Formats: sequence, C-alpha cells, structure tokens
Amino acid sequence: MSFFRRFVSLALILCIALPLPAQAGMLPTDAAITSDTKERIVSFLERSDVRAQLESMGVTPADARARVATLTDAEAADLAGQIERMPAGADAAGAIVGAIILVFIVLLITDLLGLTKVFPFTRPIR
Repeated sequence: MSFFRRFVSLALILCIALPLPAQAGMLPTDAAITSDTKERIVSFLERSDVRAQLESMGVTPADARARVATLTDAEAADLAGQIERMPAGADAAGAIVGAIILVFIVLLITDLLGLTKVFPFTRPIR
C-alpha cells in the first residue's frame, strides 16, 4: 500500500509542478459564433426525443441537418438562443436517481471508513 501511496503522491506532485504549454490565437468573432451555434443546433437535433418528434412531423434527420447548414449566421444564432431558452428537465427522473445513488455511495464509503454509522450491514475497515 505504501508503494501505491508514493506513486500517487509522486504523480500528483508532477501534475501540479509541471506547467502545461498553452497556445492562443486570434479567431474572428463571426467564425466562432457560426461554428458554435450550428454545432449546438445539430447536437440538439441528434437527441432521440427531438428526432422522434421531427419524424412524427414528416422531417427526416438528414433534411433537418441540411436545413441547418443553409441557415444564415443571424438565423442560426436566433435558433440557438431559442433552444437555450427552452424549458429544461426532460430527464429530471434520471437526475434524481443519479443524485440518490451518489448520496448512497458517499454514505457507504464513509461507513466503510468508520466516519459514520448509517448502514447496519457495513463494518468499518479500522
């Protein structure tokens, strides 16, 4: 176990001590807005619920992507803004289940470490 701790400690020290090189360059605003907004729109169209709704209206995913490619910059920015303003929460049940599982795992680990005694089926490692 001490070898593992030394290895992890050394790896963390190296990660903190060695700076990573970074490069920056100028990017025209129009190029950044256009590529970003169209990518957000296409990623929105790739969702299964959106695809199902489009197909129920008679629009194929290929037609929708072709239409996004022909949008002007202003139209793409407007559509991306509308997507961002749409109500969220389509997967609220998944988020709640995920939060419950996260809390369970944290409590289980603290029980195993002997810091808490929440679950009767665990025994501390100490």
